[in-house]
Amino acid sequence: MTGIARLTGTVKHYDWGGFSFIPSLLKTGNPDKKPFAEYWLGVHPLGISQVQFPDGTIQALTEYAGDLPFLLKILDVKDMLSIQVHPSKSSAEEEFARENSEGIPADSPRRNYKDDNHKPEMLVALSDFYLLHGFKTVKMLNAILQVVPELSSFLPVFASNNYDNLYRTAMTMPQEQVNQILRPLIDRIVPLYNENKLGKDSEDFWAARAALTFSKNKNIDRGIFSIYFFNLVHLKKGEAIFQGAGLPHAYLEGQNVELMSNSDNVLRGGLTTKHIDVDELLKHVKCEPTVPAILEGKETVASTRLFKPPVKDFQLSVSELAKDETLALTANTTEIILLTEGELEIPEGNVTIKPGQPVVIVLKGTTYTLKGLAGKSTVFRASEAVHNG
Repeated sequence: MTGIARLTGTVKHYDWGGFSFIPSLLKTGNPDKKPFAEYWLGVHPLGISQVQFPDGTIQALTEYAGDLPFLLKILDVKDMLSIQVHPSKSSAEEEFARENSEGIPADSPRRNYKDDNHKPEMLVALSDFYLLHGFKTVKMLNAILQVVPELSSFLPVFASNNYDNLYRTAMTMPQEQVNQILRPLIDRIVPLYNENKLGKDSEDFWAARAALTFSKNKNIDRGIFSIYFFNLVHLKKGEAIFQGAGLPHAYLEGQNVELMSNSDNVLRGGLTTKHIDVDELLKHVKCEPTVPAILEGKETVASTRLFKPPVKDFQLSVSELAKDETLALTANTTEIILLTEGELEIPEGNVTIKPGQPVVIVLKGTTYTLKGLAGKSTVFRASEAVHNG
């Protein structure tokens, strides 16, 4: 069995996805203008990748590589994603077993836990990327509650820096009260948004967009509170950020490569058409201040940066190779290789990686070479975390 083979993943057509970025990478048409939100590469039951051999035979990745602890994705975020958190490993095991015992079908819209795994995740931006990431510091949160007049009623709720009281109050108050607080705000900022007078570095910009996207039947989505409570982060291309269990977040706009533990456990609290379960979200969310840590990666060899988050399930290397530049490697664990721009070849496997065929699987222990065929090629290598980098 060869240690190098092509890999095809699974497209997820969630309604927040863009129409052209992923189809362009895969060289596939999209005449029906379906949203191409995510491209999954891994062995999760909801999207098992397929290995393609030179003779035309196809094999499930589970049969070729066995189990993988990580799931690699490409995301194209056209419309903002839900306010969400992911459970810890122990919580996922407990809650998955509970929902199984309750007989909730795996594909039920009421299902919160799709598997028994945690879902720490790291993203590397492929474009300017905007997201919400953890609660603002005490100083920043008090400041915005004072600056935005419609939110001033939360100041006494946040007395003594009580994050839990603030978030629980906002997420559980009656819808009528949500409308009462947010209607004046939305009426004030939506005209500014429509006149292009708000910048993407402003919470008002995203709150207005959220109101126009998600508010239905005159009810305003309470997820808008989170836009003001959480850190608004702008990543530039090549920058990364890590999100562990319990950290509340939401992706707002842009494209990224995302690497996570092999799970699809998401607890949502708003800004989505998917299943929302505020009680479950509140069970797991960490109501504490967060200072976003923008990751640049550690240079390991020339043209290569390593992103190594504080989990054993995965690490991610990013290499940029010029034409004819080579990088000699040995796979310490099974690797998924994803090309996002340019063109490469792996001479040992007689494989070219290019748009339309951007993904390769390399088995543990395989020695191979990446060689640039274009002016500049960017390639991501996902694997389990290893001590020697």
